[in-house]
Amino acid sequence: MAQTVVSADQEIVLFEGHPAPIPGVGALLVAIVTLGLAAVYFLLRAQGVLYKVTTKRVMVERGILSKRLEQVDVYRIKDFVVERPIGQRLMGTGNILLLTMDPTTQTVHLRNLKTDVVGLYEKLRAAAESERVRRGVRILDNE
Repeated sequence: MAQTVVSADQEIVLFEGHPAPIPGVGALLVAIVTLGLAAVYFLLRAQGVLYKVTTKRVMVERGILSKRLEQVDVYRIKDFVVERPIGQRLMGTGNILLLTMDPTTQTVHLRNLKTDVVGLYEKLRAAAESERVRRGVRILDNE
């Protein structure tokens, strides 16, 4: 059986994709009531956002015609919040809020992820800790 060896400098993609167009039961009901017109709006809105989460950084690209790219290195993430409201749990989506030490991007909200958000959180948390150890970065609480 062949084993894959991953070096510490290699960047591995943990998640890449657009948010779910219909993230929860509420959005599904609105789409049904409006005979699909809201679904078109939800789809266009979701296509305007692309998330890429790797073991080194988190990137959020927004926009359809004009693009804006935000990036945060994972070692700068100091706290994680996983949100899974009942409507999203029924649809298999969730949110992750990242609180960072980056002065320009203090929060990154990954909304309506079509994946196991708890599993992604665990992988991202481990990657952040690994990067902090590799870079010799320590987080101090000033409470």
